[in-house]
Amino acid sequence: MKRESPDMSQEKDLWRGGRKLIAGIDEVGRGAWAGPVVAASVVFGPDHTQLELVKDSKMLTSLQREKLYSKIVSECLDYGLGIVSHIVIDQIGIGQATKQAMQEAVTNLKNYPDYILVDAVNLDGYCDCDYQAIIKGDQKIYSISCASIIAKVNRDRQMSSLDEKYKHYKFELHKGYGTKIHQEALLEYGPCDLHRYSYRPIGKLI
Repeated sequence: MKRESPDMSQEKDLWRGGRKLIAGIDEVGRGAWAGPVVAASVVFGPDHTQLELVKDSKMLTSLQREKLYSKIVSECLDYGLGIVSHIVIDQIGIGQATKQAMQEAVTNLKNYPDYILVDAVNLDGYCDCDYQAIIKGDQKIYSISCASIIAKVNRDRQMSSLDEKYKHYKFELHKGYGTKIHQEALLEYGPCDLHRYSYRPIGKLI
């Protein structure tokens, strides 16, 4: 049966097993052609009541994400962000940059977790506690879904804030992803200093 929304069964099993601080982690921006990759970590307590409508951030509207973001931030025990720039992505590759962003998101928590639930990324060497990488974790695991919302809202805000400075590219509309509008702007104006030059679509235009 298809799971309609994430739940907290994994977190509850870990709490019953003696784990106390469980962080869900996810990232956004891996596939974008411009801007940073952003990861978020979020920690809830055992007394947290699951928020309605929480699901993978890609399945929500921007208005839904904004509303849920405020609730998540106010009701979680803690959250942290990790942001790795397009410059670093070009230097080390998106895979390593994603892991670095996730590492920063965890170290930016007030207290280091004793267990991590992450969406399908191998964090060996990037975290100092036990973890589990879960395929489609952002669709199954509540804390990972919440992390995806926090990461998505923060990255979208950052890209939107750059729209005036880079108005030809209309980052407000596509947030750096390879949409038709973005492609048309690239063909007309070429890449700017926010683009990931190591990405094939951008490299072809250099």
